[in-house]
Amino acid sequence: MTPPTTDVYAREVVMARVGHLIRRKQREIERITRILRGLFDPSQIQAPEPGRIKRIILIGPYARRSWYEDSRTIEFSDYEFWVVINHPLYTDERCWRRARATIDRELGNRCAVDIEVYSKSDIRTAKAERDTFILDRIEGGIALYRASRDASLPMGERRGDRL
Repeated sequence: MTPPTTDVYAREVVMARVGHLIRRKQREIERITRILRGLFDPSQIQAPEPGRIKRIILIGPYARRSWYEDSRTIEFSDYEFWVVINHPLYTDERCWRRARATIDRELGNRCAVDIEVYSKSDIRTAKAERDTFILDRIEGGIALYRASRDASLPMGERRGDRL
């Protein structure tokens, strides 16, 4: 296990990436992102390599810079997150149960959250096959977390498993 590190990941980083939204929605998206990162549970299955989240992407209407608040969306949000994971085995629902339950418990009365999990190989296949459904959403989405640029969570915000 690696020693705890100082986290340069600040909630303001994610919130700035969705700066076109009202503050409450920025906070909800940041919280969901943090829950996904902190409660992904790769220990639920056996795989040949450690489980790692590579990217978390917000897609759909809230990812559009042209999005604006209206009377229908002011009180209730419908978010769609895509998570890209390093190995196909980690797309298994068991790895995400705790994160989904926490999101439902903490935000369930304010928003609906759809989480789709893809492996890096799924994305490579989509690129090879020119699958516009997947590629257009990734291209049009907002990367809330990218392992190659963002810091890991501090140990206090993890389950104890390495992310």
